[in-house]
Amino acid sequence: MRVFRGFHHPGIAPACALTVGNFDGVHRGHQAMLALLNNEASHRGVPSCVLTFEPHPRDFFAMKAGTPEKAPARIATLRDKLSELERCGIDQVVVLRFDERFAALTAEAFMQEVLAEGLHARYVLVGDDFRFGARRAGDYAMLDAAGPQLGFDVARMQSYEVHGLRVSSSAVRLALAAGDMSRATALLGRPYSISGHVVHGRKLGRELGFRTLNIRFGHRLPAAAGIFVVRVHGLGRGPLAGVASLGVRPTVEDAGRVLLETHCLEWPMAEDAGYGRVVRVELLHKLHDERKYDSLEALKAGIARDEADARAWFRLAT
Repeated sequence: MRVFRGFHHPGIAPACALTVGNFDGVHRGHQAMLALLNNEASHRGVPSCVLTFEPHPRDFFAMKAGTPEKAPARIATLRDKLSELERCGIDQVVVLRFDERFAALTAEAFMQEVLAEGLHARYVLVGDDFRFGARRAGDYAMLDAAGPQLGFDVARMQSYEVHGLRVSSSAVRLALAAGDMSRATALLGRPYSISGHVVHGRKLGRELGFRTLNIRFGHRLPAAAGIFVVRVHGLGRGPLAGVASLGVRPTVEDAGRVLLETHCLEWPMAEDAGYGRVVRVELLHKLHDERKYDSLEALKAGIARDEADARAWFRLAT
């Protein structure tokens, strides 16, 4: 899969079958749309292409309004979104920066400059609630009417449902916020996971007797937060059971920087191994929200209880 930052690039395909959206989480509804897109691309003999945005448009408008708390929680990092799009068989992804200029683009300019001239779309697939352009003035009817003149066919996909409930990124966020990992799995079609490079931390875990693999979550508001039973992939010995904290570490830091700290129940590596590796951590079961302990000794005791609870969960799950 080829990834481009913007569409002013000579490597962009000269024609494509295109869909447009944020694709946060790449849930089962997204997956159904991407399967249809790939099928249409194959029939037309062109690559499949996803146009997505960074930051999320709602992030941009929340910051512009001075109300960052109104931005949506983020399900996936850009790395994980791109990984899932590749897993779904997409040939090309174009990531556009959503900024002041882009937000001011009229619906007509978006169709002409972005879809037709920038991405050379021959087929455009959108969701049933798709809106575009400044003040969300564009909709499916406008896109469908303009398509023949601009050189692309237009199709619309209706909502995807599981057990009669619409699958959406909002529904995934609600499940993760509630700690309902089983429901999140049903909506995503896979266990919820976060991946990234293992980075150096404060080495506090070693002092407490619980070494951790640290991954930064590149957004200030993750959709999930708390202490989780997890499974770790990417350390070369198959999946490893573990317990992890996803949040801002209120006892020792609380600096607003989100970190996923994972302790493997059976530590697989030498003391300094793992740094720089890309690992994927599946969040299987939520134990509790983050807690602020009165002392490092209290924190150590709390981690020990979490480790014991994780071991008990795995015993019951097998």
